[in-house]
Amino acid sequence: MSVHLHWFLPTGGDGRTLVDRHAYTDGGIRRSRVTPVSGVRAPDIDYLTQIAKAAEQLGFEAVLTPTGTWCEDAWLTTAALSQHTERLKFLVAFRPGVVSPVLAAQMAATYQRITRGRLLLNVVTGGDSTEQRRFGDHLGHDERYARTDEFLQVVRGAWSGQPFDFQGDHYQVEGGLTALPPDPLPQIFFGGSSAAAGPVAARNVDVYLTWGEPPEQVKEKTDWIRGLAEQEGRTVRFGIRLHVISRDSAREAWATAERLLDDLDEDTITAAQQALGRSESVGQRRMLQLHGGTRDDLEISPNLWAGVGLVRGGAGTALVGSHAEVADRIEEYHSLGIEHFVLSGYPHLEEAYWFGEGVAPELAARALLDRAPVSPLAGVPATNGRPASAPGGAPLLLSGGR
Repeated sequence: MSVHLHWFLPTGGDGRTLVDRHAYTDGGIRRSRVTPVSGVRAPDIDYLTQIAKAAEQLGFEAVLTPTGTWCEDAWLTTAALSQHTERLKFLVAFRPGVVSPVLAAQMAATYQRITRGRLLLNVVTGGDSTEQRRFGDHLGHDERYARTDEFLQVVRGAWSGQPFDFQGDHYQVEGGLTALPPDPLPQIFFGGSSAAAGPVAARNVDVYLTWGEPPEQVKEKTDWIRGLAEQEGRTVRFGIRLHVISRDSAREAWATAERLLDDLDEDTITAAQQALGRSESVGQRRMLQLHGGTRDDLEISPNLWAGVGLVRGGAGTALVGSHAEVADRIEEYHSLGIEHFVLSGYPHLEEAYWFGEGVAPELAARALLDRAPVSPLAGVPATNGRPASAPGGAPLLLSGGR
């Protein structure tokens, strides 16, 4: 079982700080600038293309594109980026309930044809009622997962190539189909830590994703899902979503992690924790419990740092250390059955190079990758372990010592 490496597309913007553009208010997360911050990068197509090309050339299999109020639309953005890449796959996040499942099946089929089979699907049920209501969705937490269950049944039925009828509590479909089913069928990724989420994963998905919890907690979760899937007569594979800070030495990596906290005063952290604490997501609550809202003891497991989760929702942990140490942790998670590693960093362009040229060769040397990564910039002078210029001669944006 080899490791599948994926990167992230910051379609809500990128930068060298954790608080570049989000303020926390009683209504949830609202777009605004907390403090003037230099180095913020808009998610324009030129910058996202740089990241996509870097990910492809560094050997990442796919890039995850998020969904939400403050992100560009994942379908449209990645369809555009597919025209600037050749092999890179796109793990497109979308929300059941805001689009017809038969239409979603048709969109996926079209996407597979225009990209020649480069679509993966990340199903995001949603753990924040405030955000769901922005899209006109007023179902409660558990009802949303029940609807996701039906949604995925309809999608797979529509992909069969034959008229498909379905009668459920949330969808009633007569003769649903895609005239030209996708080839190959996109793999479906899904995450959810609640009791309502587990059976949905067991019945429907190909890859179950967890956020980056300590290994013992990840094992508990994968054992739970594996058992539910066995009851359904199915096998589910597993993935993990993590940030990463990898450097030539552990000292450099931890110094970079500490710099990410430089912009965070206690009021910012307190406001963020209050807002995140209102989330209905069980996974989000588990993230908050890892650090307890304090800067103390943020290394919650060897090389696993919970600092990101002080102010950002979703994946709140990062692997921090030397290239060899980060590879050690990936190997440890892999030993628990984790195949897919969906990674990111701040900023995403630079961190892709740090990981792709530092950690990936370590993983290849341990026979955890199908093929050894080849640097796209072989022969180009490097600076501190990083290329001095990006592919095509464009200047690589460096982190400027922050």
